[in-house]
Amino acid sequence: MERRTALKVLGIGIGGAFALAGGGLGVYYAAAKRDTAGRIGFDSALAVPPLAGSAPGEAGSRVFTLGLRSGETAFKEGAATRTWGVNGAYLGPTVRARRGEEVAFAVRNELDQETSLHWHGMHLPAAMDGGPHQTVAPGGTWEPRWRIDQQAATLWYHPHVHGATGDHTYRGLTGLFIVDDDATDALNLPSEYGVDDIPMIVQDRAFDRDNQFEERIPLAGSLGVIGDEILVNGTLGPYFDVTTGLVRLRLLNGSNARLYNFGFSDDRAFSLVATDGGLLAEPWETDRLHLSPGERAEIVVAFEPGETVDLRSYPSPEYGGASGRLDGFADLLDICRFRAADTLSDDTEVPAVLGAAPDLAAEAVAQERSFVLASDRINDRSMAMDRIDFGVREGTVEVWEVTNDNGYLHNFHVHDVQFQVLTVDGETPPPHLRGWKDTVMVAQGRRYRLAMRFGGHTDPNMPYMYHCHLLQHEDDGMMGQFVVLGEGEEVGAVPAAHDHA
Repeated sequence: MERRTALKVLGIGIGGAFALAGGGLGVYYAAAKRDTAGRIGFDSALAVPPLAGSAPGEAGSRVFTLGLRSGETAFKEGAATRTWGVNGAYLGPTVRARRGEEVAFAVRNELDQETSLHWHGMHLPAAMDGGPHQTVAPGGTWEPRWRIDQQAATLWYHPHVHGATGDHTYRGLTGLFIVDDDATDALNLPSEYGVDDIPMIVQDRAFDRDNQFEERIPLAGSLGVIGDEILVNGTLGPYFDVTTGLVRLRLLNGSNARLYNFGFSDDRAFSLVATDGGLLAEPWETDRLHLSPGERAEIVVAFEPGETVDLRSYPSPEYGGASGRLDGFADLLDICRFRAADTLSDDTEVPAVLGAAPDLAAEAVAQERSFVLASDRINDRSMAMDRIDFGVREGTVEVWEVTNDNGYLHNFHVHDVQFQVLTVDGETPPPHLRGWKDTVMVAQGRRYRLAMRFGGHTDPNMPYMYHCHLLQHEDDGMMGQFVVLGEGEEVGAVPAAHDHA
């Protein structure tokens, strides 16, 4: 039985666990808070993932070749760390494509076990989704293909193997997928990749004494694997040399379980310009931004010549619950240092109007559904690969009400669609939830009403997933499956499991 569930069944809460440990856990709890502010050397230049190359394919498509392989990475002095990567030893290149473009992939599995690549946030056919039904056998090649049909956004890719997503992601199979479009290009936002438009894959990792990754789960914690060191694009203690007055940061919480509360060391304000599914209607100025695992945000930060400032993750005690300190909610963590040059170019801006606001609130609703997240289950059901939980009708709008009902932090991710957060506990959502989203943090006891439109791709037999994106929760069964149905179609049956060889 999974540890969190076992403690609940036995009636052992955090206090009871302290008692069982004879006070030893109390000492462990007191020491659990981590504070690295001002203690990181920031002596390594931030690695910027290269852009993935491509070759011409059929009918004007672009073909990307992605090799999933094992390797070694020197994160720190001493022994190299055994890692997995895409076209390299750790992490993968940034795939970049435009709306309306036909893309194709050759995903080659050079590992010794099956895995997959899921295109997180992408609208595409279910058979191309890269979920647990599209695993690639060792030595095999998977060749998905689709036309990009969504607005500009910062998406990403990662493994999605049933029961092993957390492990495969922790080893390093992660990269960004940036979608561009004409409307966003027309804005004067910072947009030069690696110069004033910076990808930032933020991950926590724990290392053992031999510098190997350790999937460390806090004793009596509730979220899963929590690391005590922070990597950005695979770099420990990174700095970035700023050469422009405005810098756009594409933030991805690529951790298995850790919540980040991003802000700067001097509490400067920054502009949130985009969330998971693309641009907000207008920028939101703030000095803190929460991102749970799988969420993305694009922020624009202003710098002055010659200054130095650090990006940090601040404590979030309001979300942690009884075990929050053990799961990192009390931590203060330095993430990356920004060092501004003595002279900065200044030819970009944050426009007052960015894009169009989500528009589903006034749409006719074909179906309302309720989802309760508790005890590694959704609606008291654990994930089953051969069970399709329901079908949705192509071309319709549905409203899903999602509630967290067991005292631990969760979030909720839906494949294939971007959704609009209509309300949180009946109220207008806060500004950072007013854009298109595919992953939303679900705090204990709160009700999130999500509106989404299903269209473009139908398949009565091949499902998409909905699940908690805290990866241990997902792997333990907090996931379900749905299909999108065309006219006259009914829910079918999941095809027999197969690998791509």
